[in-house]
Amino acid sequence: MEINKINVGETIDKAKKLLKKEPNISPALRIVFELILVLMQSMIERLSINSGNSSKPPSSDPNRKKKNTKKTSKRKPGGQPGRIGKQLKRVDNPDNIEILKIDKRSLPNGNYVDDGYEARQVVNFNVSVSVTEYRAQVLVDANGNRYVAEFPSSVKRPIQYGAKTKAASVYMSQFQLIPYKRIEDYFSTQIGLDISVGSFFNFNKEAYELLSRFDEIAKSALVASSRINADETGINVNGKRIWLHTACNDKWTHFYPHKKRGSEAMDDIGIIPKFTGVLCHDHWKA
Repeated sequence: MEINKINVGETIDKAKKLLKKEPNISPALRIVFELILVLMQSMIERLSINSGNSSKPPSSDPNRKKKNTKKTSKRKPGGQPGRIGKQLKRVDNPDNIEILKIDKRSLPNGNYVDDGYEARQVVNFNVSVSVTEYRAQVLVDANGNRYVAEFPSSVKRPIQYGAKTKAASVYMSQFQLIPYKRIEDYFSTQIGLDISVGSFFNFNKEAYELLSRFDEIAKSALVASSRINADETGINVNGKRIWLHTACNDKWTHFYPHKKRGSEAMDDIGIIPKFTGVLCHDHWKA
């Protein structure tokens, strides 16, 4: 909604002047009219605030004017001049070979000799479940004492999901941003594994805990660097607006969700307060 603040302000000023000149209004009614005009002016000023004339973030300003950054291009579709393309390359040892025989009934009458073959290759991929069973040797001595070989540290249960299965789930969830139910459907219909949504959540939690040291490593690397970029944007978590803070350079990126947008969040994260290099940002006061 757009408001012509100048015209409305002039109208309110005119109403105030007329109200002062009106002699037949009781003091009580005059106060009521003046209060209404003050409230109207306050509401109009509030409605006039947007992300372009205040510190209001664009993410909370749905009526903002959006710039069309898309530029028309005169380039033709497809590969551009100078582009180094990637082409399929034949392999010397294909996994499968299918021999195609000529139906001699389709040939003219005559004598024929075998002259080799022409080859064409088709590249595909197979998705299948692979189960590895670890069998730990058991030795028993003369006194009946049993000694069992050690299992790998990651193998803790009689049956469990492996690292590749977990990594594929975390990749789809956290990098490709695919919802849990769609990941569940993919694993069930395409791979043949019926994995629950709760398990996908646990895979993400396990990855988060294993990456806890990376958080401090990334912070230390960014604090010690000569230049970083910093910004924040509003995100929705469980129906509530919070802020996702970013600090990064060409080698490291650190994300941190926080309920605050300003210096309180920056102090809690602990990167910007310790940084002494060149900070690139959008000139937000905090």
